[in-house]
Amino acid sequence: MIPAGLSHPDNEFSVMPFWFWNDDLEADEIIRQMDDFQQHGVDGFVIHPRVGLPRSLGWMSERLLAFYRAAIEEARRRNMTVILYDEGMYPSGSASGQVVAANPAFACRCLAKVDLPDGITPPLKPEENLVAIVQRQDGSTMAVIDRPAHSVIRGLHYIAEGPEEDEPPAADILNPQPVAAFIRLVYDKFAEHFSPYFGNTILAIFTDEPGLLGRSREKEIFPGTTGILEYVNRILGYDFTPHLPALWYADEPEADRYRKDYAYAVSLRLEETYYQPLSAWCQKHGLSLTGHPAKGDDIGPLRYFQIPGQDLVWRWVLPDQPSALEGAESTQAKCSSSAMLHANLRRNANECYGAYGHELSWDEMNWLARWAFVRGVNLLYPHAFYYSIRGPRRDERPPDVGPNSPWWHRFSEYALVCRRLSWLNTDSLHVCHLAILGRADYLPWRAAKICFRHQVDFNYLEERDIRDNAVIEPDGIHIAGMNYQALILEYEPPQEVITALAPLISQGRVFRYSETVTAESLVAWMAAYVTEDIQVKPAAPGLRLRHVVKDSHHYYILFNEEIKPINFRISFPFKGMWHIYDVVTGRGEPLPENMRLHLEGHELKILFAKNEEI
Repeated sequence: MIPAGLSHPDNEFSVMPFWFWNDDLEADEIIRQMDDFQQHGVDGFVIHPRVGLPRSLGWMSERLLAFYRAAIEEARRRNMTVILYDEGMYPSGSASGQVVAANPAFACRCLAKVDLPDGITPPLKPEENLVAIVQRQDGSTMAVIDRPAHSVIRGLHYIAEGPEEDEPPAADILNPQPVAAFIRLVYDKFAEHFSPYFGNTILAIFTDEPGLLGRSREKEIFPGTTGILEYVNRILGYDFTPHLPALWYADEPEADRYRKDYAYAVSLRLEETYYQPLSAWCQKHGLSLTGHPAKGDDIGPLRYFQIPGQDLVWRWVLPDQPSALEGAESTQAKCSSSAMLHANLRRNANECYGAYGHELSWDEMNWLARWAFVRGVNLLYPHAFYYSIRGPRRDERPPDVGPNSPWWHRFSEYALVCRRLSWLNTDSLHVCHLAILGRADYLPWRAAKICFRHQVDFNYLEERDIRDNAVIEPDGIHIAGMNYQALILEYEPPQEVITALAPLISQGRVFRYSETVTAESLVAWMAAYVTEDIQVKPAAPGLRLRHVVKDSHHYYILFNEEIKPINFRISFPFKGMWHIYDVVTGRGEPLPENMRLHLEGHELKILFAKNEEI
C-alpha cells in the first residue's frame, strides 16, 4: 500500500511562488488570481511588491497594506499560507530607501583607497574617515578611507512607462543602527497590521540576498562601515591593518588569503548586525525567518533562518551542463538542507527559476525542482507568478512560471510532484554517514562531485558546527541526530578545527582532498570508512540518490540527472518487500525480483518499503 502522505500530501507542502504585485492592484483581481492558484494545486504564496507598482502604492503605504490585508484575509478563508517579503524591491535591508531617508548617515559605506605618491594625506570630506595609512610591498604609501558608497537597490516604480526604474539608496547593514531602523520601518509595521495572522496564515518573512554594497555603482571599493577594522580584527584574531593593500593589489604578499579573510570577517559581522536581529524578531513574533543570503555557498547566515534557503537564479545551474555539479552554485541545495538538519529545523527552501529567461522550458523547470529535492530541499519558492504582464513587466526578470506561462494547464502535475517530494523530505531521518567541511562563506564542490557520481550521499558541516555543536569521537561526528563516520577536507581549516577533529584523524576517518587526488583514491577511502548503502551496477554516474526514513518506511529518491537513459541493477544492505513509485502518476508497483531498473533521462522514481518488511 502506498503511504497516504506520499500520495496525498497536505497543503503545507505546497509550492509557494513569489507573486509579483507589479501593477495597479484591485482586490477582486487579487482574489480571482488566488482562486486560479488553488485550482492549479498552489496553496501558498510570497507577496512580493515589484517594479511596476504605481507611485500611489508606495512601499509600506497604508493603501498597499490594505491590499495585503485583502489577500491575507482571503488566504485564511481558503486555508492558504502567506509569506511576507521584507523589501521594495531588493536586495533587502533598505526599506526602498526609507532607512536613508530617515537618516542620511545610515547610507551604505565602503572602504576606498587613495594612493599617496607624495606621502601627503588627502583632505577628507565631512562624511569621510581615515581608516589607516599603510605601506605597500613596493614601498609606496596608500590611504584607506571609510566613506559613503554610491550604492542603490532596485525600486518599486518605473520611471515614466519604463523600463528604467527608481533606484533608492542602499543602507549600511553592517551598522546595527540602520538595521534597527529597517526593522522598525518594515517588520514592526507588519506586526502592527497583521500580528493576528502571525504563526497561522502568515508563516514567515522573506529576506532577500542582503548585499554589503547593495547594487554598487562604483568599482574598486570594498564593504565597510565606520569602525569596520575593529570588528574584522576581533573576528580574525589578528590586526588586518598591514594587509589592507591586498584588497586592491594582487601582487601583495598572500593577497588571495587576505582577501578571503576580509570577506569572511565581514560576512560574520553581517550575521551579527543583520541576520541575528531579524531572526530574533521573527522568533519573538511566532514567525520564521526565510529567504537566502547573497551567495549560493553562504552557509553561515543560514544558522539564523528558521527556514534556511538558497536561490537558483540566472541559469547558473542547468541540466546536462557542468554547472549541475561544479562551482559554488552547485552546492546551494545541499547548503540549505544541511543547515536545516544541523539546526534541528523542519524546512529548508529554494527560490527557483528567477531570470532563467523566456527560454525556460517545462522540462527544465521540472529538472531544476528534482535537482533540489534529491539534495534535500523541501520547500520551493517558484520565481514567479506575475500579477500583470503589461508592457515592460513581461520582461522583468522573466519568466512567469505560473498563470501567464505556456504550461499553466499542466501546472497541477508539477505542483503535486513537488508536494510529494516536499512531504518526503520533511520530518524524515536522512540516512547519511559522510560529511564535507565548509566555511561560513565557502563550500567545496570538487569532492562533492565525486560523491554524487558514485551515489555516496553527504551533508556539509560548517567549521562552527565542529567547534561548537558536534561531539567528535574516534568513531565519528555526532550532531543533531546525525552520525557521520567520516569527513572530507578540501581546504586547510583553522588549527582549532584540526585539533577538534583529532580523534577522527587518528582513526583515518578524515580525507584530505585536492585536485591532485584521484577520484579512485577517494572512492576507495569512502568504501573503507563509510557504511555502504545501495550498490548500483553497472556504474551510473548520472544517478543521484537520497535515502530517508519516515513513518516506519525506508525511502530512496532516485533521480537520473542526465539526459541519457540508464539501466542498472541495485542491491540493498537489507532485503525486503520493495516497491517503486512514480511521483508523476502516483502509481506504485513491486520492485522486480532481479532488482533491475530503467530510468529515462531526467526521470525520478521513489523506492519504498516498510521497516518491518526489511
